[in-house]
Amino acid sequence: MSTQPRILIVDDEERFRTTMCKLLAARGFDVRTAGSGPEALEILKENSYDVLILDVRMPEMCGVDVLAEVRKINSEIEVIIMTGYASVDTAKEIMKLGAYDYMLKPYNIEELVEKVEAAYDRKIARKKLAGPLPDQISSGTE
Repeated sequence: MSTQPRILIVDDEERFRTTMCKLLAARGFDVRTAGSGPEALEILKENSYDVLILDVRMPEMCGVDVLAEVRKINSEIEVIIMTGYASVDTAKEIMKLGAYDYMLKPYNIEELVEKVEAAYDRKIARKKLAGPLPDQISSGTE
């Protein structure tokens, strides 16, 4: 990878968010955090991110609902769901909504880094496959 992905971590547990942010930032990633679904949605309306790491169980708005709203704001962002509660039904729902992957807490940081890099690579590959937008073709810019 030539550039590092911009990552938004969404989790209601402050200690988990802070630790994950430090671990990913130490590996050179550009990381920001949000403590709730509504906060994450506001951030995503103002800023562009490549990968979203999203908790499923949060008090204000569950991760599945956040994911559905994220798709309306930015359909290109790759989403990795993290949860401490395994559920086949939830896993099916998030994959149907287009999540890149599903991980259980506690996680292995190296495995998470691999998934983040793979998700980012997929985003870049899809963008290349899509090619330039029609207005970019006519104006000669990319």
